[in-house]
Amino acid sequence: MDLSTTIAPKSDQLNAEDFLSGPATITVTDVTAGNTEQPVNIVTAEYGPRRPYKPGKSMRRVIVAAWGVDSADYIGRRMTIFRDPDVKFGGQDVGGIRISHMSHIDRRMTLPLTVTRGKRAPYVVEPLPVDALQSKIPVDIESRIEAMADPDKLTAMIDWLGKLSGEDEHRVAELVDLVHARIAAVEPSADAAQQTIQQELGAEEVQP
Repeated sequence: MDLSTTIAPKSDQLNAEDFLSGPATITVTDVTAGNTEQPVNIVTAEYGPRRPYKPGKSMRRVIVAAWGVDSADYIGRRMTIFRDPDVKFGGQDVGGIRISHMSHIDRRMTLPLTVTRGKRAPYVVEPLPVDALQSKIPVDIESRIEAMADPDKLTAMIDWLGKLSGEDEHRVAELVDLVHARIAAVEPSADAAQQTIQQELGAEEVQP
């Protein structure tokens, strides 16, 4: 039994605790504006719009240094993120998400980042290998699920998700839950349609 699925935090964003079991390579599908405290939402193919990556200021500086200021250019690009237990907040080690590798850079990138007030240290980001694992899950899978109305096809979707290897377990579990919810939503209408057909057939049988 993989216990990582039992310790996943309930949240509307990616958290450092999501990566206690190791890093993850994510694919950018959209970038939207957030709030004052977290101004950037990076939506990914692996975690979907419900759990965006919200990089802190230091990682936003890394992203801009690597990919430029126009977020439209980020779509389809990938990065590897991990939990760094040494990230500080209020002088305490609280842990946070850091970037270790990025696509679309051709060499190691080193830039100074603030580690404590008045103190900076070099931060290194490596090029993401071309053969790094890419998700087999379609970017628009949520909309595909919502558009499906056949319980048999939805059940087949659950089987397909269960057979995927190398995908993030939390992401797969969320999608399975979404498919189950969709099945529950469409089955009453399917039952009603079946009852209507049976009633029509019964009416034809009693007609003289």
